Amino acid sequence: MEKEISGIQQMGIGIPNVHEAWTWYRNNFSMNIPVFEEAATAELMLPYTGGKSHDRHAVLALNMQGGGGFEIWQYTSRTPEPASFKPILGDLGINICKMKTRDIQATFRNFDKNYLISKEIEKTPHGTSHFWVKDPYGNTFQVIESNNWFSKNSNDTGGVFGAIIGVSDIEKSIQFYSSILGYDIIDWQGEGNFDDLSALNPKKHQFKRAILSHSKNRKGSFSQLLGTSQIELVQNLTETGKNIYQDRYWGDLGFIHLCFDVIGMEALREECQKAGHPFTVDSANSFDMGEAAGHFSYIEDPDGTLIEFVETHKIPILKKIGWYLDIRKRDALKPLPRWMVKSMGLNKKK
Repeated sequence: MEKEISGIQQMGIGIPNVHEAWTWYRNNFSMNIPVFEEAATAELMLPYTGGKSHDRHAVLALNMQGGGGFEIWQYTSRTPEPASFKPILGDLGINICKMKTRDIQATFRNFDKNYLISKEIEKTPHGTSHFWVKDPYGNTFQVIESNNWFSKNSNDTGGVFGAIIGVSDIEKSIQFYSSILGYDIIDWQGEGNFDDLSALNPKKHQFKRAILSHSKNRKGSFSQLLGTSQIELVQNLTETGKNIYQDRYWGDLGFIHLCFDVIGMEALREECQKAGHPFTVDSANSFDMGEAAGHFSYIEDPDGTLIEFVETHKIPILKKIGWYLDIRKRDALKPLPRWMVKSMGLNKKK
């Protein structure tokens, strides 16, 4: 089977307290649909956990209006560490998580003022309204207006729309995200000192910046829920970017990976190998996370930022009645019926 990218499945976030964090993400981003919650040992991430297995507690949560989810991740066998320096825009790794909203004015007006970074709604270089917020752990989010939605309810915000990623060579990174992940449209590219970054850039650094989207419609069981997405690359021209996870473990505090829902893992493995970005972690066939199962793998972008791939095998639709769907028994390229995906909303956690 040929490889297909179905969309951004989730942003991995390393935090110090999984339940405290999930409460905040439910209240502020409506990430209230649990796909799985599990306490277990991370045995396969040894290249990124000091060669040792470590215990963790993780929750994968979605927003049923559409967009990617959060994998909220906490070490339980060790104390998760922050970076030894304060990361700035353009440092190497995932700098910012993009979250979408249908009503930027209402979301800005209603967002908890304790966590707003922006003093007003701003415009990206290509004219999209957005603003910046932070969570209680110092992670930065861009709330950005979108017209791509799976469903609508009383909340203005949806799920993950993409990421802002710090890179050392923007042209090299454009090639990577275009070829392997399908972000083949450059919506905007330029360099300079940007007004809409001023709240994040007190030192007035100069940047190269590229905003990428995808021309190909996403396919797969959950492609309609995950929706369209965007990758923004930022290269600091004023000073050399530092690796945000230098001398730390995957799972330590911050944005730990960007995960894509995929079809055709074997074809993807071959493609990544040929492109010079081989799998560094591979679960080989299926992993079981209690309420969900699949095949996962990791690659590194040109600066070592971790990209995860998951080919989903089993997922809970309605836990209350034990309804779990085996994706392998259906056409992998065909979206699930909307009513079936919406049924996951009945698992909502208040």
